[in-house]
Amino acid sequence: MAIKLGLDAKLFRGTAGTQGNIEVTNVKDVSLSLESGEADVTTRKAKGWKLSVATLKEASLEITILYDTEDEDFLAFKEAYFSNTPISLFVTDGDTTAHGLDADFSVTGFTVDQPLEEAVTVKVTAKPTASDRAPVWV
Repeated sequence: MAIKLGLDAKLFRGTAGTQGNIEVTNVKDVSLSLESGEADVTTRKAKGWKLSVATLKEASLEITILYDTEDEDFLAFKEAYFSNTPISLFVTDGDTTAHGLDADFSVTGFTVDQPLEEAVTVKVTAKPTASDRAPVWV
């Protein structure tokens, strides 16, 4: 059994249109949510069971980074948010075979958290955006 630890996972960023190749080191937590829409395909043949089939897939990425106005990662996400500029992100398990989602993303959220006894952080929300590159799981 190959157990993966979050601390070994990696997040890469880059210019939209290419696979991200700059490792984001100013990152605490990363959460990648993958879901599919559903179409109801229930018929009487199902004998009282509701049946569904998966339709369009969607992804949402939540990243927590330290608030550091001199850090390249912070600046890249801030710029992507405020300028509505796509950013290439590759979320990987950190393995040499690099399993994960690679896509161009739009930063749709930039939430600054200021807890009393912790470092100031930013929660970045990103979702795949219109691009010549379709999202792909590698």
